Amino acid sequence: QVQLVESGGGLVTPGGSLRLSCVASGYTFSAYGMKWVRQAPGKGLEWVAGIDDRGGITSYLRAVKGRFTISRDNAKNALYLQMNRLKSEDTGVYYCATEQFRGQGTQVTVSS
Repeated sequence: QVQLVESGGGLVTPGGSLRLSCVASGYTFSAYGMKWVRQAPGKGLEWVAGIDDRGGITSYLRAVKGRFTISRDNAKNALYLQMNRLKSEDTGVYYCATEQFRGQGTQVTVSS
């Protein structure tokens, strides 16, 4: 079965950085585009960034463009999100996802 397992979340002060990872299994990872979505406390899911199957095309939510970088390593079935210059409004649970499936999420808290 499809499994998406995120890691790398944590507590960071404003302006800090985190790198999220997601390891996929149960399907042909290299054949599908991937995305990161997040859910802030009390709010709905929000798309953050996407990447095509080969990693050559990326797209970002305007609020994170220039601060976040999505990437993937198809040899490792891995998806990444490098998050720099974090802000309090980036706080939330971050999920890696395909169009049909989503992982269990990893908590990111940006607070002083």
